[in-house]
Amino acid sequence: MDDGSLEFREAAAAEAWATPIEALNPAQTDLFVNDAMWPVFERLRKESPVHWTPRGDEYDGFWSVTRYQDIMAVDTNHEVFSSADGIVLQSLEAKAESEKRPRGNSFIAMDPPGHDIQRKTVSPAVAPHNLQAMAPIIRAEAGKILDSLPIGQEFDWVDLVSKELTAMTLATLFDYPQAKRRELTFWSDMFTNAPGFGPAKSWAHKREQADACFAAFDQLWAERVNAPPKFDLVSMMAHAEATRNLSATDYHSNVVLLIIGGNDTTRNTISGSVYALNKNPDQYDKLRANPSLIPNMVSETIRWQTPLAHMARTATRDVELGGKTIKAGDRVVMWYVSGNRDEAQIEDPNRYNIERERPRNHLSFGFGIHRCVGNRLAELQLTIIWEEILARFPEIRLVREPLRTHSVFVKGYETLPVVIPYRN
Repeated sequence: MDDGSLEFREAAAAEAWATPIEALNPAQTDLFVNDAMWPVFERLRKESPVHWTPRGDEYDGFWSVTRYQDIMAVDTNHEVFSSADGIVLQSLEAKAESEKRPRGNSFIAMDPPGHDIQRKTVSPAVAPHNLQAMAPIIRAEAGKILDSLPIGQEFDWVDLVSKELTAMTLATLFDYPQAKRRELTFWSDMFTNAPGFGPAKSWAHKREQADACFAAFDQLWAERVNAPPKFDLVSMMAHAEATRNLSATDYHSNVVLLIIGGNDTTRNTISGSVYALNKNPDQYDKLRANPSLIPNMVSETIRWQTPLAHMARTATRDVELGGKTIKAGDRVVMWYVSGNRDEAQIEDPNRYNIERERPRNHLSFGFGIHRCVGNRLAELQLTIIWEEILARFPEIRLVREPLRTHSVFVKGYETLPVVIPYRN
C-alpha cells in the first residue's frame, strides 16, 4: 500500500465529514485519483442525496444525485432530464474550449426522436447474433495477448492486456486496420483527458489529434459510402437512411462516442477485475476453484468498479426530486459510482462479492433510452478474457497500487503493475 495515498484518504475522509454539508463538492479530481471520494458520497447519500453545488472555480453550479432510486428516476425520465446539452459534467475551461469549434451531436447527447433513429442504426453491430460471430475472434485474440505476456517479470496490465483487447474489438467493429488499432486507444485518451494528463499536452494538442482522428474516419466514410454495405459501424452509418446524410460534426460526434464507449468502460473493468481480486483474495480463491462464477464476477466487477463515474442531464422544467426543487436549465449529475454503493439498495455494497445474488443489479450501464448499447459486448469481452486467464495463469499478482485516471468521469487505471509468477 502506498502510504502517501493512505494518508491522503484518511485526511480526505476527515474533511468529508467535517465540511459543512452545503459546501461539500463531490466533483474533485484529486479525490478520484486517490480513490478517496467514498466518504463524500456516503455523507451525501445520508444527509443530502439531491445536493446543490454552486458555481466554483472549475464547474458551473450542478445538482448531485447520489442514491440508486433517485438516479433511476432521472435516468428513466428523458422528457424532464434531457441529454441534449451533453452527458458529462464539463469544466468551465472545457466548455469555453468546446465553444470555439462547431458542435455536433452524437445519439447519446440527443433526445427522441433523433436519438432513437441514430441508435437503431448502429445497434445491430452489437446484437446477439453478431456477438456470437465475434466471440471466437475475441477468444483467439485474448489467447494471443495472454500467451505473449512475460512470466516472472513485472509489466503493466493496462498496456499489454486491457488496452490491447479493447482496441482489437473496437477495430473489428469499425473495420479499422488492426495494425493501427492503438490509434483508437490513443484518441480515446485524448478525448477524455484534460490537458496535462494522459497523452493530452494542451488544448491545441487535443484539437490537433481530434482533427487527425476525424480525418481518418472521414476517409473510412468516403471508402464505405461508395462500396457495398458491410457490417461495420462506419458502413452502417454511411448507408442507413437515418444517418447517411449526417453533417460532418454529427458524424464526428458519433465517432467520438463509439470510440470512448467501446474503449474506456471495458478496458477499465478488465483492469478493475485484476485489482479487485487481488484486494479480495478470498474471492480470487473462489473464482479459481469455480470458474463457473466468471459471469457473476464480471457483473460484480462492473458494479464495484463503475467505469464511468457519472452521467449528466439538464432539467427541461422545474421538478421536485428528493424534496429539492430543480429549476429548468439546471445541470443534474447522476453519480453512478455512488448509486452502486447505496446501502438502501445493495446489501453490503462496499464488499466485493462474486457470489452476490442479482449481481447485474447495478447502474454502470445506465437505464432508460440511453442504457449502454454495448453492454453485452462488454460482458462478453470480460467473460472471455477471464476464461482464458484461468486456463493459463494460477495467479496475477498486483505489485503495487495503480495510477488512477485523472478524471471525475472516467473511473479507471492508467497503469496496473503486476507479475504473473508462473503458468499452468
